[in-house]
Amino acid sequence: MRLLVTGGSGFLGGYVLREAARRGHETVALARSDAAARTLAARGAESISGDLDERGRLGETFAAARCGALVNLASLGFGHGPAIVAAAEEAGISRAVFVSTTAVTTTLPAPTKRVRLAAEERIRSSGLDWTILRPTMIYGAPGDRNLSRLLALLARIPVLPVPGGGAHLQQPVHVADLAGAVLTATERPATAGSCYNVAGPQPHSFAELLAICARAVASRTRFIPVPLAPVVAAARGYEQLSRHPRIRAEQLQRLAEDKAFVIDDAIRELDYAPRPFEDGIRLEAVVMGLAR
Repeated sequence: MRLLVTGGSGFLGGYVLREAARRGHETVALARSDAAARTLAARGAESISGDLDERGRLGETFAAARCGALVNLASLGFGHGPAIVAAAEEAGISRAVFVSTTAVTTTLPAPTKRVRLAAEERIRSSGLDWTILRPTMIYGAPGDRNLSRLLALLARIPVLPVPGGGAHLQQPVHVADLAGAVLTATERPATAGSCYNVAGPQPHSFAELLAICARAVASRTRFIPVPLAPVVAAARGYEQLSRHPRIRAEQLQRLAEDKAFVIDDAIRELDYAPRPFEDGIRLEAVVMGLAR
């Protein structure tokens, strides 16, 4: 199959493009810069110049790719979803798989929640043979923006405050497992019209997750429970002072929510078999050179 991929130069994109090549698919990926085009070439994809912000030309760009299916890995949180759907319809690409996020289930008034849900509704109401995948927190290699930072921190600090005490649940998904689910969904027309949660095999409390990560890097870090509210307040102040904050108040607030999801549909219809978190995080520690 010849696949048009958006977001191919991102973290998940590398895994999807390499897995697509392994499965024998041709890939054409949208590139908005020469640097992105070089990244895509290194990942085995043909690049086509295009920018999701150039909505008036997007349909023409999609048509020029001459692809039979769209794999949208680009975030739906930036408002591009409706334009991507319209471009696929204009280009005559009927099969489309969209990666969203389980973050749309948050009870917090997150700014991007409304945008993502509106994008999902536009997808559902389109004429496309659509499938939506909602992954949880993605991990698995340097650059995952989540657990790679935690592993590096645990390898060098003696004490780590745990806002809220760590009782609530997490269910991270390994990036390679997610990439496999994305492509299997694309390959199976029967998944059209379905939305799948894509998570690890079982949830862990945040405290358990920290302990598993610590074992992966042979860390002796002590975890000290601290109240959540003052840490959130400090994070808000930090966000106002930093142009590129490494952590946001919303991320900390979500530690007070259970992020556990049923994945039975994905297991049954996508042959989804996610690796245990202990195995995935140990491999990430090895790749980062932090395993002891």
